[in-house]
Amino acid sequence: MRGAMAGGTAAVLGRVLEALDVGGAADKINLIPQDFFAELCEQIIQHLNHKILGVNTAELCQRIQTSGIEINVGDLAKIANIISFLFSTAARNHLSTEELIASLGNTVSVLPKHAVQVIRHVWNERGKSISAEDARNMATVGQFVDIKWKLGVAMSSDTCRSLKYPYVAVTLKVADASGQITDKSFEMTIPQFKNFFKQFKEMAAVLETV
Repeated sequence: MRGAMAGGTAAVLGRVLEALDVGGAADKINLIPQDFFAELCEQIIQHLNHKILGVNTAELCQRIQTSGIEINVGDLAKIANIISFLFSTAARNHLSTEELIASLGNTVSVLPKHAVQVIRHVWNERGKSISAEDARNMATVGQFVDIKWKLGVAMSSDTCRSLKYPYVAVTLKVADASGQITDKSFEMTIPQFKNFFKQFKEMAAVLETV
């Protein structure tokens, strides 16, 4: 029974990893220094274990770029999705470290050696912290992480003739269903902000009754 399950898991991993174009991602993974790749894997484990709301690929990408490595946030997010899939699938199927590496099959040959070493080490050290139930119950909608705002004054506008009017700039940090943290920015006029604030007060009042 165990052999049949492992075989099925290997087939699933193989098909999905192929769909995610692991071969192409391997070239990008090869660019990432081992310490940064280990940090990415650690963040993914923490996300799957509900210790953090998401993986901040934008911040990590900026640090990698600062170190002189040419990689964009889209490529790093794709890599994060692949590794997240590996770990969540391994958790759902209770795979040991060796079973996870074996289940990758031919994929291991295209992944950089340092990446396989990191995956092996991180799963060996932290894999047991992820329950199969947690891996199955990952959020299917975005999660709020943080909010920042600032008051500004518009110096030009395509729609408003009177310049120098105040506005509120808001940036929301949101973790999407895959765990990637992204920034959503928008601007509001003062009347819009007052309405926005009013709705939050109404929400708070309702929560007080719960």
